[in-house]
Amino acid sequence: MKTVIVGGVAGGMSAATRLRRLDESAEIVVLERSGHVSFANCGLPYYVGGVITDRQALLLQTPASLKARFGLDVRVNSEVVAIDRAGKTVTVANLADGSRYTESYDALILAPGAAPFVPPIPGAERALTLRNIADVDAMAAAVADRPDRAAVIMGGGFIGVELAENLIHKGFEVTIVELAEQLLAPLDVEMAALVEKKLIANGVRVVTGASVTAIAEDSVTLSDGSTLAAGLVIAAIGVRPETTLAEAAGLELGERGGILVDEHQRTSDPAVFAVGDAVVKRDVISGAQALVPLAGPANRHGRLVADVIAGRAASAKPVLGTAVVGVFGLTAAATGWTEKRARAAGRAIRVIHTHPANHAGYYPGAEGLSLKLVVDAETDAVLGAQGAGGSGVDKRIDVIATAIRGGITASELADLELSYAPQFGSAKDPVNMLGYIAENLRDGLTDTIQWHELDAELARGVQLIDVRTPSEYAAGGIPGAINIPVDDLRDRLDEVADDVIVHCQVGLRGYLAARTLAQSGRRVRNLDGGYRTWARL
Repeated sequence: MKTVIVGGVAGGMSAATRLRRLDESAEIVVLERSGHVSFANCGLPYYVGGVITDRQALLLQTPASLKARFGLDVRVNSEVVAIDRAGKTVTVANLADGSRYTESYDALILAPGAAPFVPPIPGAERALTLRNIADVDAMAAAVADRPDRAAVIMGGGFIGVELAENLIHKGFEVTIVELAEQLLAPLDVEMAALVEKKLIANGVRVVTGASVTAIAEDSVTLSDGSTLAAGLVIAAIGVRPETTLAEAAGLELGERGGILVDEHQRTSDPAVFAVGDAVVKRDVISGAQALVPLAGPANRHGRLVADVIAGRAASAKPVLGTAVVGVFGLTAAATGWTEKRARAAGRAIRVIHTHPANHAGYYPGAEGLSLKLVVDAETDAVLGAQGAGGSGVDKRIDVIATAIRGGITASELADLELSYAPQFGSAKDPVNMLGYIAENLRDGLTDTIQWHELDAELARGVQLIDVRTPSEYAAGGIPGAINIPVDDLRDRLDEVADDVIVHCQVGLRGYLAARTLAQSGRRVRNLDGGYRTWARL
C-alpha cells in the first residue's frame, strides 16, 4: 500500500507518522513544496520578536530525522502540480533543479494548508506575510534592516495582534489597520475592546473601520484618504484555503471554498483524502460548513486519515474553533459561537458576563478575568464562551469547550468539580459561577438586560438604579441612573418605580437588589456584567 502525502507540517506529518505507527509495511512518500516539512508555525511571530532566539528550535523534524525514526520518504522543495485521478499519479516539480516526474499512489492525502491573503492593491508586493520558514526569515531580516522603525499591520486577527506585540518589543512604532469595527472576530465587540485597550496602552495604534488601499515605498494610504508612515508593511488579513490543485483535479469544493470531505476526510474521489486548513469542517453548533484554520483540528484529522487508510474505524467530529491569544500579558480566548453570530442566526439566547478574580482574592497575586457565556434560551445548551484577562482565562475556556463537546448544559456548569486551592482558583470557580447565573436565569429567579439594550429601555422611560456605594457612583456612572446603595434599598422602596433596571459594578450586588425588588412586586432586570461591561465601549 503506497500513500502519497502532499504537504507536511501539522496535518500531513500527523498523517504520515500515525500511518507508520499503524503499518510498518506501508510505503509513505511526503512531498513538501517549501524547504521545511515540520516546523512550529505558531511560533513564527515570536521568533520575529526575539522571544524565541534559536531559529533551530522552530524546526521540529527534518527529512533525515523522519527517515531515521519513521522510515518516511520525505522530499522537500517538491511541488505537486497536477493530479491524475484516473491513473492514480501526481506530477511533481523539483524546485531545486526544475525537473518533473510522476509518482504513483494507492491513497493520496492533500494537506496544502491555507495561504495568507494579500489584497490586490498598488504596492502589494511590498507586503510581507508569515506562513513558513522562508517567510519568517524574510520578516526577521526586514525587521533587522529597517532604520525608520515604522510598521503597519494589515489585519487585526490573531497573527496581526501577535506580530504587533513582537514588533513593539523590537522597537517599532506599530499601527494595526482593521477593516471591521473591532479586532479579533472570534470575540464580541465588548470583549475585543479589552484587547484593543491593552494594545493601545503598550504603544500600538489601532485603526478600525478602514483598510489599506495602496502601499508606497515608505508609507500606506488608507481607505479614508489618510496616510501612515510604513517602512515595514505586513499582510495579516487572513488566510484562504489552498485549493488550486484540488480544483484542477475536479475534486468537489464546499460552499466556502475549501475542499469538501466526508466524516472520514475523504474527498469526492474515494482514493483522495484531505486534511488541515484547506478543508471544510462542520460546525458543532449548527452542522454548517466551516473553515477553521487551527493546528488542533489539523493534527487530529491527519491522525484520523491514517486510521482510515489503515482500516480502523474513525470519523471526524464537528469543530468548535477554540482559540487563544496572548498580548502584553493579557490572555484572550474563545470557543464556539459569539453573541453576534447567534443573534444573526436568529437563535433565542441568554448572555452572561462575569468579572471574577482568577483565584481567591485573599491570596496574593489575584488577577481579574472577564468571562462571557452565550446560552441557548430554549435548551440551556452552551453555544459559546469568551474570556479576557490575567492568567487562568485559557483554563476556563478549555473547561467550557469540553463541556460543549460533552453536552453539559449551562446550568450544569454549576456542578462541575474543578480543582481548588487559593493560588489556583476559588471554592466557587468562575466556571461554576457562570453555571449559577445560568441556573437562576433558566429558573426565572432573575432577569437581565445586555449593555447594548440599555439605551432603548432608558429612552422609553424605564428607571435605572445604581446600587453601588456613593463613592463608586461619584467616580463614574451611567447617565440617568439614581444611586440607591443595595444596603439601603429596603428602606427606600418608595423611590423605586414599578419597572426598573438595576446595576452594580460587575453584577452580584445588582442580582441581590433584583431579588429584593422582585419580591416587593417590581418588574426588575439586572444589567448583565454591571457597570464594568457597559463602560468598555
